[in-house]
Amino acid sequence: QVQLVESGGGLVQAGGSLRLSCTASGSTFSNNATGWYRQGPGKRRELVAGMTIDGRVNYEDSVKGRFTISRDNAKSTVYLQMNNLKPEDTAVYYCNADLTSKGTLYRDYWGQGTQVTVSS
Repeated sequence: QVQLVESGGGLVQAGGSLRLSCTASGSTFSNNATGWYRQGPGKRRELVAGMTIDGRVNYEDSVKGRFTISRDNAKSTVYLQMNNLKPEDTAVYYCNADLTSKGTLYRDYWGQGTQVTVSS
């Protein structure tokens, strides 16, 4: 089954760190960008960090200098290292990617979401 499986969320105090992982199951990442999004309570889903296949990255302004996106193609996994977390980072985090399996491209797949809660 082609899917993205996320892990690594949880409850952390302000100033703490978490690392989210997102692994392609039954598939591999295509030669397109991967990204992490989040949706806070009562808010729209927003792009937090993105990475192109050639390693170019971009970050939402509020997370610059605190979050780092990385990708291990051999493990078909993309990571989001989150440091110096703030209560406003509280959200459900989703990864997004195009996947390939047996020569078929699967566009715009989403992980199941992982809850990140930052207490003050």
